[in-house]
Amino acid sequence: MQAHALDGGFATPAIEAAHAFRAVMEAMARPGTIHRLTGATPPAPLSPAAGAVLLTLCDNDTSLHLAGAADCPEVREWVAFHTGAPVVGPERAMFALGTWEALAPLSAYPVGTPEYPDRSATLIVECPTLEANGTPLRGPGIRDTAALSLPDPEAFRANHALFPLGVDTLLTCGDRIAALPRSTEVL
Repeated sequence: MQAHALDGGFATPAIEAAHAFRAVMEAMARPGTIHRLTGATPPAPLSPAAGAVLLTLCDNDTSLHLAGAADCPEVREWVAFHTGAPVVGPERAMFALGTWEALAPLSAYPVGTPEYPDRSATLIVECPTLEANGTPLRGPGIRDTAALSLPDPEAFRANHALFPLGVDTLLTCGDRIAALPRSTEVL
């Protein structure tokens, strides 16, 4: 293991993980809102927000799929040291991390079953931009409508059509995070 794998975790893990968890839950509860997520300095190409999500939500019982450029030795070693999450293929992933292009298609990931819809994957999508404008959204946690810059609105519409099955999505860019739960309707 390289020395770089030991760096970049939370300086005060309990406090920073609690703040990060709160930011993720706020983003999931209010789709279309953007929250800051700091404290992690993962290796490139991961953003600080994506690193904080991994540090907060992944552990040795949480399978992780790394897609595209995110699947590199530096990231694998960092994940192994800081979370212990096993790296798996997309069909067994509880979490999947990468750019939209690297993660596509959504059909590669578990969407749950009618008996256990919670056994689906959560995608952590690294985006070049993340803005609270663009594609209109409606659903739980949204007063009337909200908007979010989505990489592929049609894929999210198809995902919502599977509800209560489907994947949940966390969108990250730099130190910012937004969420698109499967319950959110993409207009």
